[in-house]
Amino acid sequence: MIRKRLLPAVLVICVLSSLSCEKILNHRSLKLAHGLPVDHPVHKSMEFMAERCAAISDGKLRIDIYPNEQLGREREAVELLQIGSIAITKVSAAVLENFAPKLRVLGLPYIWRDRQHQFDVLDGPLGELLLEAPSDYRLRGLCFYDAGFRSFYTTNKAVRSPEDLSGLKIRVQKSKTATDMVNILGGSATPIDWGELYSALQQGVVDGAENNPPSLESSRHYEICKYYTLNEHTAVPDVLLISTRWWELLSEQEREWLMAAVKESVAFERIAWAEAEQKSLEKIKAAGVEIIYPDKTPFLEKLSGTFEQYRSEPELYDLIQKIQTFQPDSTASLRPLTENR
Repeated sequence: MIRKRLLPAVLVICVLSSLSCEKILNHRSLKLAHGLPVDHPVHKSMEFMAERCAAISDGKLRIDIYPNEQLGREREAVELLQIGSIAITKVSAAVLENFAPKLRVLGLPYIWRDRQHQFDVLDGPLGELLLEAPSDYRLRGLCFYDAGFRSFYTTNKAVRSPEDLSGLKIRVQKSKTATDMVNILGGSATPIDWGELYSALQQGVVDGAENNPPSLESSRHYEICKYYTLNEHTAVPDVLLISTRWWELLSEQEREWLMAAVKESVAFERIAWAEAEQKSLEKIKAAGVEIIYPDKTPFLEKLSGTFEQYRSEPELYDLIQKIQTFQPDSTASLRPLTENR
């Protein structure tokens, strides 16, 4: 009980001590923690952001990065952000939907026409609105990073149609949207932490999972899973988040420096991601994994009623319709939603 009472005081002392040191040294350091390995394109993009931030600010604003779950898994990192123990983290929008339900739309199957459609939406007014969605949870979105399209990979049975998922336990993120999607397709959705998935696949706890090519490759899951079905059911972006406590501490000048670096990193990340995706597919194939290009129509038909399930949630259904009908040269349809935020 005493330890629980002391913890908030200790955190305050640590933050205040940090701020005092920064004042003396005439620079501010922001701690960024995430769970990706250092060879992942998103980590490299955040390194680029840190380098650009230091250069733009002439060393007055720095970002110190802690990769590989050094400070906790994705959900734990978000919780550290909420109490201000760290300043920035990167999470999948699927994880973030547990904090900001509005972001469920980003993980809906086949909501994106193609990758350019996704970029156009996320770079525009609707993307800005979605980045603000977690503000009630002491979180502020800085940008979206491309995380590619997610597809199924399995250990012993190839998936060429939804019927092939019947009886298979498929790992999903701890996301209701992802769970519902796999169950509708006929699989058995099984939420498991990313760090535990390799052993779960190895031991037969699950029969497969779903993710993008760089994640399949960097996790080495291809050593166990010999079938990769590129049905591309979802394209869930990553979200770069900052604690609102830290955002409020930043001066206007510091915010400008940070956002300039963030914007540059988005462009860098999209190029890095495309290159990594191609290299990952080549490596996975060379390792003996069968790459399957299925007819997507049966998957689309099976999931065709997904959007209609949200009619009972008018705000969410409105977002879905705006995403589906979005055109890059049209912002008029977004104005009512933006004005009511």
